[in-house]
Amino acid sequence: MGLISLVYVLITLIVAIYFIVKRTYSYWKDRNVFTLEPTFFYGNLKNPNGERVTPIKAASNLYKEAIARGEKFAGLYVFLKPHFIPLDLELIKCITQTHFEHFTNHGLFVNEERDPLSGHLFNLEDEKWRKLRAKLTPTFTSGKMKMMFQTMVDCTKGLEEMLNECEAVNDAVDIKDVLGRFTTDIIGSVAFGLDIKSMKNPDSEFRKYGKYIFQPDFRRKIKIMILNTFPRWFLDNVGFKLTKNEIESFFINMVKNTVEYREKNNIYRKDFMHLLIQLKNMGKVLGDDEETLKGNHNNVSGGLSLNEISAQAFVFFVAGFETSATTMTFALFELAQNQDIQEKLRQEIRHILKKHDNKLTYDAIMEMDYLEKVISETLRKHPPVFLLPRVCNKDFKVPNSDLVIESNIKVSIPVLAIHNDPKYYPDPEKFDPERFNEENKASRPACCYMPFGDGPRTCIGLRFGKLQAKVGLCSVLSNFNVKLNEKTRLPIEYSGDLILSVKNDVWLNLERLNK
Repeated sequence: MGLISLVYVLITLIVAIYFIVKRTYSYWKDRNVFTLEPTFFYGNLKNPNGERVTPIKAASNLYKEAIARGEKFAGLYVFLKPHFIPLDLELIKCITQTHFEHFTNHGLFVNEERDPLSGHLFNLEDEKWRKLRAKLTPTFTSGKMKMMFQTMVDCTKGLEEMLNECEAVNDAVDIKDVLGRFTTDIIGSVAFGLDIKSMKNPDSEFRKYGKYIFQPDFRRKIKIMILNTFPRWFLDNVGFKLTKNEIESFFINMVKNTVEYREKNNIYRKDFMHLLIQLKNMGKVLGDDEETLKGNHNNVSGGLSLNEISAQAFVFFVAGFETSATTMTFALFELAQNQDIQEKLRQEIRHILKKHDNKLTYDAIMEMDYLEKVISETLRKHPPVFLLPRVCNKDFKVPNSDLVIESNIKVSIPVLAIHNDPKYYPDPEKFDPERFNEENKASRPACCYMPFGDGPRTCIGLRFGKLQAKVGLCSVLSNFNVKLNEKTRLPIEYSGDLILSVKNDVWLNLERLNK
């Protein structure tokens, strides 16, 4: 091909790309849906002045402007993909509950053959999701939480030792890092039956891979951008894979070795892995009082494969350590600035522990009403999933409008923006656990509080996540008073592509309390 011909081809390609992008960015305008002006290629993730904007900020800006105009829905562009943003709570209820059959899936990347760790419950779709959800639901009953509870409590010893060391030398604590290591130890023990000791060894492989997923390097950021640019069929045809090979090898081998060792030695342990092994060998989870491995060690009809077990253990680890650590970090950040609330919570913790022989038991945790309110208010101000993902799987006409949401259009429910809307939560910046007393909860409309999602796809692990956070907070607050250290940057900034996190560190000063 001559030079002139090559130039013509390049010019034609550039012009074609320009018009494709231009046509993409007219999607919402053509349908009379309010949106903000997109920037070439970045959509609403870059302002017209060239400043990069996080998905959190982009959704918040759109929400405020659309609500001020009285809109019930709006449109957002994430790179080259249009997202439908429902604002009206009744419409959100339609999407998550009433017309769930139109919005069953999260619309996230999954390819079980090429990327086996992507085949977990949060990503799976349609009938595969329904069947696996039904199988996994019994693993998160209150009985199963009681079964795993002591493992959580055992991990508080390492947490208290680390905090004691910091307090003894009057050293400020990077609480986000400490709690991330604490929850990594819990999930490693509960999900894999391993004593990871990341409290002692911050460079453990579990900790390293967990941090990588939520603090991605340049290569992973490019992959996330590709996911938000190209359609699923294209990704499947070019062999796209999200999970790093070394992460895949680590987790699959870890699960395989754990399962083989337990089956060979008929080991029973009160943890999540034992329940997954039951699903592999019998296709179901046994009752809370059945404490031995039963059945043969070969897959029965409907039983989970090793790859399927690995994917569930992987997402349990990833979601379990990050969301609980972040929730505890935000809770202590708020309590450090509200000493009266902190002291009220501490008095409740100490009073109830005294009733239970100063032992942290499952029943004691369940009695702590004010702790529940503090957790709820923390999740209100700082919800783990700030944009609840859905995808339209068959055309849906929006009630009382002419708009039809087309099949394959992404839907993003702006949870963080709703949780901070003064219409539902007056003075939303104020940290007030009493928003969650029975009277105030009853006065609010449905779907204005969704920290774990809503409808049939509500987070299956919400009980575990809240319980883990409560155990950690009880351990910290019964032993220490916490105050904000000057190294903490205020106001805090958020980061995260799907899970909300603190952009910078949260530093606390600790003061040891007399028992």
